[in-house]
Amino acid sequence: MKSLVCHNTELKLEDSLQLVPAKGQVLLEVVRCGICGSDLHMQHHCDHMHDLAARVGFNGVAKSSDKLVFGHEFCGKVLDYGPKTRRKLKADTLVCAMPLLNVEPQGYVPTGLSPSASGGYAEQILVQSSLMFEVPNGLDADRAALTEPMAVALHAVRRSRIKKNEPAIVVGCGPVGLGVIIMLKAMGVKTVVASDFSPNRRRLAEQCGADVLVDPKQQSPFSNWKELGLLGNVSEAINMGMGIFDKVQTFSLPWVNAMRVGDKLGLLPKRPVIFECVGVAGIMQQILEGAPLFSRIVGVGVCMQSDKIEPALAINKELEIHYVLGYTPLEFRDTLHMIAEGKIDVSPLITGVVGLEGVSNAFEALRDPEQHAKILIDPKRAGSDIQLIKA
Repeated sequence: MKSLVCHNTELKLEDSLQLVPAKGQVLLEVVRCGICGSDLHMQHHCDHMHDLAARVGFNGVAKSSDKLVFGHEFCGKVLDYGPKTRRKLKADTLVCAMPLLNVEPQGYVPTGLSPSASGGYAEQILVQSSLMFEVPNGLDADRAALTEPMAVALHAVRRSRIKKNEPAIVVGCGPVGLGVIIMLKAMGVKTVVASDFSPNRRRLAEQCGADVLVDPKQQSPFSNWKELGLLGNVSEAINMGMGIFDKVQTFSLPWVNAMRVGDKLGLLPKRPVIFECVGVAGIMQQILEGAPLFSRIVGVGVCMQSDKIEPALAINKELEIHYVLGYTPLEFRDTLHMIAEGKIDVSPLITGVVGLEGVSNAFEALRDPEQHAKILIDPKRAGSDIQLIKA
């Protein structure tokens, strides 16, 4: 079996041992596998990821000295089942699976991030039968492979508790930000502001449904807060609030009751939900500086460095900061069906396809936001060139 192995930062195509499914596991033929930004990070910062995971009690993440096969965004066809494992789907059925594998004695380890669970940069992969889902409605493998990253976006949007009339501001329009935009529009959010330095990413954001595009070189994504009906000035907020308070005291209805009715009717100023999808040190502080009052900030981008923020800014603006990670099995399943049923269109994200021999070239191309968003690996594809796909 051919697989692309990362060892001490080097990527090398190797003939690996045939994978054998254990009890509860299923062997798949990999049809497509997405290249994630975390894979690019793991190539050179594997030990950092290992240490961070260990600090939160998640064992099994690889070290740079381990031989690791990346790939946690995949779909494949059923080849074989482990012993005493119910054969719930026929051979050749196209499936997606959550990237977690139960490996004795460790328990569940992350597929594509652990040496004990090799990922989809290979001809074959092992998955957990209970976490395997049939691809419905004849959905093609390219779009099915985006189930995993889109499940991350669905989880972020659901956890944000955003309402349809609350404006969303997405900072960073790489694959994570684009996924968030798609899910926000699928949930019926009326106004989505997308901010990115890259013209190509702003173009993709528009294709994904963004209503307002912002080049942060020209203006802040928070500069139009008045147009969105938001509050950005503390003095104005105090004066407005006290003006309302003074006015309700002139009503025949007791002012306490009037204020309670106003609260229930949602008459207080709207607040935006800001999705931080960059994951670079300093971005959160920039958001605290620019965010309108009462904003809810959702950290989706993974910042791997130590960062510094000024809490007094968040306190005086009464900002809420909320971080999210991953998804649930139900969210993974729901995402797959949303794609298959046409409720969301993920095709704008797919900008290239490459074979295993060309993954190194793909890694380099993905570092340029003007070239690509999501490149998929087709293990059967020969050569090292990247097939461009135009949305």
